[in-house]
Amino acid sequence: MAETQGTVVGDDGLARPPWAAHDPLLRTYYDTEWGMPVRDERGLFERLSLEAFQSGLSWATILRKRPAFREAFAGFDPDAVAGFDDADIARLLADARIVRNRAKILATVGNARATVSLRERGGLAELIWSFQPQETPRPQTLAEVPTQSDESRALARALRREGFRFVGPTTMFALMEALGIVDTHLVGSHRRGTSGVWDA
Repeated sequence: MAETQGTVVGDDGLARPPWAAHDPLLRTYYDTEWGMPVRDERGLFERLSLEAFQSGLSWATILRKRPAFREAFAGFDPDAVAGFDDADIARLLADARIVRNRAKILATVGNARATVSLRERGGLAELIWSFQPQETPRPQTLAEVPTQSDESRALARALRREGFRFVGPTTMFALMEALGIVDTHLVGSHRRGTSGVWDA
């Protein structure tokens, strides 16, 4: 594999960032999902939840556990998760297939309730996408990719006001990257500008 402008050119001739160049699971995720717009409530709630669980862990760990997370959290249906009770919490804490962190599990249930409540005020998608910036970064190396922005800090504050937890500015910037709200694909990557949100 050859490196150009911070990217790694794979055996298929496509340039990717180093984090997506070697692990087949991460490579597929990068090629097909990361940075593509998600605008439906359930999809956004799932991404928000998984980003919260990822805090302090690798994204590869979360991605490998995603099928189990989806099963454990009722397909990330906000109405279903909002109805979880103490028995559900106990079930989740006993499920070795997911990340068994009580604070994150409780936050996910609370965030589901906040998501349902937010429908009266435009909904989760409207709130999150309202923080799309006027410009997006143009990083050539991973070192040039920001970890926060004014918009991610503002989004974190707005979500906390609505009762969401585990929504810090770094986590929210990662969410914005994953959703295509900002395009931090490296210049030279085959995915740069493919989201339809930003030009290459």
